[in-house]
Amino acid sequence: MKSLLAEDDELTRTIVKEYLGTFGPCDVVSNGSEAFRAFMAAHDEGTPFDLICLDIMMPGMNGQETLEEIRIYEEENNIVGLSGVKIMMTTGKSDSQSIMKAFRNQCEAYLIKPISADDLITKIKELGLID
Repeated sequence: MKSLLAEDDELTRTIVKEYLGTFGPCDVVSNGSEAFRAFMAAHDEGTPFDLICLDIMMPGMNGQETLEEIRIYEEENNIVGLSGVKIMMTTGKSDSQSIMKAFRNQCEAYLIKPISADDLITKIKELGLID
């Protein structure tokens, strides 16, 4: 499983990268703009990500905006249905408005910080990315 983690908090980045790294290569960026560029570059190289974990509160382009841009890119490039990347919001925002907005924008999972290895693995299994 190839993953991308977009997280501006260094400690969270280190911990979640370690969790994700046990399942395959994990690229790490610190904001939404970098995440979107990495997503597009992976597609251009023919090696798209299987999973993208997005923090919502990041400087510049936040996670919600990044999610929207990724889904627009997929639609414009006819990447539909199961061909699209699985996106998990990994955030401290637990309010219903943030959660509903993420799911309306087509995220597949939502994890509230602090993120445990067990919770992350459960969500990844639910997404069908690991056994």
